[in-house]
Amino acid sequence: MALRAGTLISNLFMMSEETQISRLIERSGEVLSRCSLDNGAIVAANPEPGSSSRGAKDYRLVWLRDAMYVCRAADILDLPIRENYLRWCFSVENLHEEGMFSEKYAADGTRMGFPFQVDQAGSVLMTIADHADAGGDTVTFDELARSIANPLCDFWNGESFDQPAQDLWEERYVFPDMRGNFTYSLAMCAAGLDRAGEIYANKRWRQTSEEMRQRLDTGCEEYFSRSFGDFPDERIDASALGVLWPAGFISPKNARMRKTVGLIEKKLVRDGGVCRYEHDEYDGWMYEGRIYRRKGAGYWPLLTFWLSICLVRMGEAERARQYYRQVLHDLGDESDIPEQIFGNDIQESVSPLAWSHAMFVIASRELGYIS
Repeated sequence: MALRAGTLISNLFMMSEETQISRLIERSGEVLSRCSLDNGAIVAANPEPGSSSRGAKDYRLVWLRDAMYVCRAADILDLPIRENYLRWCFSVENLHEEGMFSEKYAADGTRMGFPFQVDQAGSVLMTIADHADAGGDTVTFDELARSIANPLCDFWNGESFDQPAQDLWEERYVFPDMRGNFTYSLAMCAAGLDRAGEIYANKRWRQTSEEMRQRLDTGCEEYFSRSFGDFPDERIDASALGVLWPAGFISPKNARMRKTVGLIEKKLVRDGGVCRYEHDEYDGWMYEGRIYRRKGAGYWPLLTFWLSICLVRMGEAERARQYYRQVLHDLGDESDIPEQIFGNDIQESVSPLAWSHAMFVIASRELGYIS
């Protein structure tokens, strides 16, 4: 079933908000559990037998950034998946030879896609730190942390990385000769190195983190843009929310962060939900499984929940609930949260998406719907 943004679904009137949230929380636990495989891999989508979700089979892959958020949501739901996932990370192809995570992996750890995905390195370091904060054994993952953090420092030249880096949407690149950095990627690397450096008492990791944070401050002065360097991209990208959360480098009262959130609301909100960036055309809609039609993007529930999380932390709980409730409204009596919701009945997105369910769970916790 294709979900349509902004449509009024009569069944919603027969269901209280409390009932709908409870049902979605229960379903989210099922989705996250199903996407957490026995070998520790956390796949982006794991279609159930008979599922007709277009493209879902192509998402039965591991993106480590998605998995970090899934692990955080799993903690909230008391699902013990993080330790097994970290063991899986240690076994992925070429990590120890090259010291960097790739764009994505098959469930068996086989590398796929672009080989230099720095934000995912930061994500795994943060997951190790989350494990430590929860009282987990840090010695077990000492070697994994070193296998990630040391190369991350080696590749950093004080201004940018020494290899072309890809953004978290896996669509654009920055290059060392242009001193380019993606805002989200740099924030996640800096946060991961700082937290891991504190846990393992590694001064070099924390020093590199501080260099990255200082470099982050040299971007667009008024707000956090998509990327910066000799050829900056000053358009708005919703992933800039990551500087506030989960990186946690900026006070919720910071004027630059508040300006960024205001611009996201002004330029990226469509049909009440948040799109990825200005002029996004990706809709995940393929013609006969080969060619992307690119008929225009919808809004992303996970980004809408992300904005809700940040607004709560900024003391704007009522605005946060408005965005949260918009997704609930558009879901109606559906229990699976897709990658995107469109403004028509034709386009259909991958559903259920683990990252979408994870951000719903986290936003529900921030808003007090989960104790």
